[in-house]
Amino acid sequence: MKKTPQAIVILISGGGSNMAAIVRAAQKEAWAEQLGAHVAAVISNKANARGLQFAQGQGIATQVLDHTAYGSREAFDQALAAAIAQHGTPECPPLVVLAGFMRILTPAFVEQHAGRLLNIHPSLLPAFTGLHTHQRAIDAGCKFAGATVHQVSAELDAGAILEQSVVPVLPGDTQDTLAARVLATEHLIYPRAVRTWLAQRTRRAA
Repeated sequence: MKKTPQAIVILISGGGSNMAAIVRAAQKEAWAEQLGAHVAAVISNKANARGLQFAQGQGIATQVLDHTAYGSREAFDQALAAAIAQHGTPECPPLVVLAGFMRILTPAFVEQHAGRLLNIHPSLLPAFTGLHTHQRAIDAGCKFAGATVHQVSAELDAGAILEQSVVPVLPGDTQDTLAARVLATEHLIYPRAVRTWLAQRTRRAA
């Protein structure tokens, strides 16, 4: 049976290393053939986001939506939702993946994309929601840290957990050294979580 095309739209604001990890995994693991899925577009709210160059080099459509050009957060999110929708269909709307997208999304946007909006957070949720996670883990004397892929919900960093990674907090760690160790694991678990989500959608549609 022919698989329903599944589009992935990735949102970035900077270097997009997690975006790149997902793109590479999709190529290496033949998501197009195995899951009928492809990274359809990379959208950034910043024109100078370095990740756009990587995406363009991979032949992926890119778009910049400068949030400062909109009069309100709601207006920007409406424009963003419209841009995302162009890459899917009403029957199979895109999976939206946040990969270093430095914007707080409005409740209306989250509700519109509920169940198909993923994010990665650099802590072992529910611990250390919000910012400065690595320094907070060190200050708290944690022996382990990590990252969490989760569904986005209206409450900050509180959606259903899909994947987690665990790394040791080593003596002498700084927030930068710990962040680098965690980031390396993010590049493993985020593609895996996306692939699992896509496979589950394929099974539901069968």
